[in-house]
Amino acid sequence: MKVIGIAGGMGPEATCDLYLKIIRNTPAEKDQDHFRVIIDSNPKIPDRTAFILGQGSDPRPLLVETARNVERAGASFLVLPCNTAHYFYKDVQESIGIPVLHMMDEVAGYLRGKVNQVGILASTGTLRTGLYEKALSAAGIGSIVPSEDDQDEVMESIYLVKAGKLEPARALILKQGKLLVERGAQAVIAGCTEIPLILKQGDLDVEVVDATDILAKACVRFACEN
Repeated sequence: MKVIGIAGGMGPEATCDLYLKIIRNTPAEKDQDHFRVIIDSNPKIPDRTAFILGQGSDPRPLLVETARNVERAGASFLVLPCNTAHYFYKDVQESIGIPVLHMMDEVAGYLRGKVNQVGILASTGTLRTGLYEKALSAAGIGSIVPSEDDQDEVMESIYLVKAGKLEPARALILKQGKLLVERGAQAVIAGCTEIPLILKQGDLDVEVVDATDILAKACVRFACEN
C-alpha cells in the first residue's frame, strides 16, 4: 500500500480531523490493516488568506519546505488539509516528485451530476481566488457565495475555531449556511478545513459537503491503487 503524506498545521486541529477521517474511512480489522501516514504539522506556515489579500507573508517557502519534508520521509503522495493552500498547488506540485491530490477537484467530482448549484462556505482567500468556483464550473455546477458582510462573519467563525472557541464559531457558521440555503443552494460545501469541526451533516436542510472527508476518502482510494 502507498504511504499517505500530509503537509499540515493549517490549522493543527484540521490536520487531526483529516487524519481521523482517513482512519475511519479505512477498511481495517487490526492495526496492520491501516495505512502508514506521514504528517508534518507546521503551524508556522504564514496565513494563506492574509497573503492573498496582500496583508501577510508569503506562505510558499515554508509550505514547500514542509511538503519536501514529507516526501523525504517516504510519502508516496501528498495532501494539503487547507483549502486556501490549494492556491499554491502548482508551486507545491512542481517542488516535489510525488503526486499532490487536489481537494477542489475531488469535491467537484463528488458533486458532479448530483446538484445544479451549491453554496460555498470558505475563507475569503479561497473565494477571492475562485478555487471552488472554477472546479465546480468545470463539472457543470453553479456556485452561491456569501455577500461581503456575510463573508466577514464566515472568516470570524474560522478564526474562532483556530482559537478554540467552537460554540460562538458554530453559531456564526450555522447562520451563514442557512442563508445560502435560502438563496437556493442545493448543498453547502464546508470548504475550509476548520468548518467541518463546527458544521455537521443534519445541521442544514441540505447536504453539508465535508471537503475534508472527501479528501480522506480520496487518500484511501489512491493509497489502495497499484
